[in-house]
Amino acid sequence: MRSNQVTIKDIARELGISPSTVSRALKDHPDISLDTKNAVKELAEKLNYQPNAIALSLKHSRSFTIGVIIPETVHFFFSQVISGIEDVAYDSGYNIMICQSNELYDREKSNANMLYSNRVDGLLVSVSKETRDFKHLEFFQQYNIPVVFFDRASNAFPCDQIIIDDYQAAYNMTNYLIGRGYRKLVHLAAPQNLDIGYKRRKGFEEAIINNGITFTENQIVYADKFESASLAIEKLISEDQLPDGIFAVNDLTALGALKALRKHSISVPGQIGLAGFGNGQNALLSDPALTTIEQNGCLMGRKAAEVLIHRIQTGMDNFSPIKHIIDTKLIVRESTK
Repeated sequence: MRSNQVTIKDIARELGISPSTVSRALKDHPDISLDTKNAVKELAEKLNYQPNAIALSLKHSRSFTIGVIIPETVHFFFSQVISGIEDVAYDSGYNIMICQSNELYDREKSNANMLYSNRVDGLLVSVSKETRDFKHLEFFQQYNIPVVFFDRASNAFPCDQIIIDDYQAAYNMTNYLIGRGYRKLVHLAAPQNLDIGYKRRKGFEEAIINNGITFTENQIVYADKFESASLAIEKLISEDQLPDGIFAVNDLTALGALKALRKHSISVPGQIGLAGFGNGQNALLSDPALTTIEQNGCLMGRKAAEVLIHRIQTGMDNFSPIKHIIDTKLIVRESTK
């Protein structure tokens, strides 16, 4: 037996049968006897036979590979999404190639070009904070390669979207904070070119107005990372403008705010309430545990993969994009009184 990769012909030669019989036995074809199937599968396992991916892709005109572009691999939410994608892809016979944009447009564009060169059958994307031009993604659909946005979506071209209702989730959180007695609120916001940033800000703003409280632009502070949130709170403290409640666009931003508040011995929730968005592990492990929004990342990943694989298998003819909304849940913990 050769030392290089085992093929169907090697198995056929060893068992004294034809390669076509081996192929059908591996696929449980009804015309092949149970004894032959068992013999073929036992030898295939013994020899560590692996199907030739290149040959399969040529035969089926598919690579059985899905491309995934995410902003950050270290983010708990995106790790949940990837788990959901992998579950569905594995069960459907697809491999995935994961790329990280690191919140950079140029990196995202480079990732997209690489995935196209590797002939992925479809693309799942959550866009970077810098992305404002989507030609590098629209290019895929021009060549009948389906694209599905998840979490961070765009309406720049017709495309399937698997998202949450960011506006309603932010509205519900702000409404809850007001109901708990917080009246002087600040929102630590994301860039407004992203739908999630714009809609979470809008939900915050309109919940305040609809509760009969005056809203001012000073209540919006653009900080959406741990470090920038800490600096923003330091500035508010130095200017004697600290609110009685903070709603951060994500959990890490909320924890950055918590760090600055602790540095100045400001009690949470005794003196100020604090809420985040995402329900990552840090939200539960922080002290105090963080009131937040559960985004159901694993479910989002599963649904995104299901929609993409359906598009791959049925084609892009008569394409009509769908928008699927994943449910969220307000999680109340000790950071709000």
